[in-house]
Amino acid sequence: MHISIGGNGHVTQTPSRRAACVTVAVALTLLALGGCDSGSDAKSPARNGPSVIVPGKPGESNRMLSAEEAARERAEDDSPNTADVGYARMMITHHAQALDMTGLAPDRAESAKVKQLAERIAAAQGPEIAAMRGWLKSYGKSEKSDGHEHEHGSMPGMATEAQLAKLRAARGKAFDQLFLTLMITHHDGAITMATDVKGQGNNIRIEEMADDVVAQQTSEITRMRDML
Repeated sequence: MHISIGGNGHVTQTPSRRAACVTVAVALTLLALGGCDSGSDAKSPARNGPSVIVPGKPGESNRMLSAEEAARERAEDDSPNTADVGYARMMITHHAQALDMTGLAPDRAESAKVKQLAERIAAAQGPEIAAMRGWLKSYGKSEKSDGHEHEHGSMPGMATEAQLAKLRAARGKAFDQLFLTLMITHHDGAITMATDVKGQGNNIRIEEMADDVVAQQTSEITRMRDML
């Protein structure tokens, strides 16, 4: 490569040097563009993620949103709907029956494992009732409703009065067997209710409480079935 220096002291580039500089400049430009492309590709999965069908308000059609848009919209407005309120009201009654059943175990159960299980169920569901009552109060909702939400027949898994009477009269192994059978059905009903509100409700706190019910009671069902 030849470089000539003029009388004014400036460096004069030969054609070969100018060509080399142009080549380097083009290469740097391509690298910069490549960096932009890779950044764009890294973000594309978020934009092209799975779509979510969001039910429209009464009189409005459903909308198709990206998962990101649906999450953002929900975070902005998680005001409870009728499904959320109905779930809290019904689950208070549902849990209250479980507490009635577990309260019989200390004096009637023969198995130490059954007694311990009943104690764990009561320790979990008592605070859950308090949490749901607090949630209703925070939104200005009463615990009771003029509708039919608290009718036992409308809640899956609820024991009938005849079944409860039989449980109260049972002792020893007979109590253990009936208690486990009724409580498995009771837990199954709670899981059904929790699963329903996760699909129909709008409030994040209710969804979190429903998730807790599903996780905890699924585990307890497995334990009870092993004890039968």
